[in-house]
Amino acid sequence: MKKIFLFLGVTLGLLLMSSCHDHETYADQKKRERTAINKFIADSAIKVISESTFHLQNNTTDVSKNEFVLFESTGIYLQIVRKGCGDVLKNGENTTVLARFDEYNLLTDSLQLTNNVLIYAGDPDKFNVRNTSGTYKASFISGVMMTWYKSSTVPSGWLAPLPYINLGRPSKKGDEIAKVRLIVPHSQGHQSATSGVYPCYYVLTYEKGK
Repeated sequence: MKKIFLFLGVTLGLLLMSSCHDHETYADQKKRERTAINKFIADSAIKVISESTFHLQNNTTDVSKNEFVLFESTGIYLQIVRKGCGDVLKNGENTTVLARFDEYNLLTDSLQLTNNVLIYAGDPDKFNVRNTSGTYKASFISGVMMTWYKSSTVPSGWLAPLPYINLGRPSKKGDEIAKVRLIVPHSQGHQSATSGVYPCYYVLTYEKGK
């Protein structure tokens, strides 16, 4: 049943985009993507802040104001809901991360993929990540993303928050895992988003694996 649910969601989104893209140039597709992102920002009453403002705020976003920082070099928008317990991944450190996510296709305005359902309660997506002088490389070990997009490559967009959040495991009352919201353009997304030229919106949590 879970496979049917996910397959239909992903397949429908891909078919809708394919039919729309048959006669579009890449420039047209990027313009369409930009329009979808701008509409989502406006409809969600998102306040976009610059990287300089983000750094002045000690690398935080004010959730009460619905702030998202725009990283100009990648086009990724990030809101840090919770920095999380534990520590930032240090230079040279390698660790396993457990992730739970909702993925929305902003072109079709629909939930496209998720592991936040009962059938995956004990089965978060798992990936290994290494920080090498501020460059993050990661590969999926298991999970819904790897299964449905048939790739072990973790989207670059998922790695963008790592310099600013903590990776840990709750061990005492009050501890919480890191949570972010992301708007990820196709160039920073998974292979399907890249080839289909569509942006995704993610609600995503990170927890250090055992």
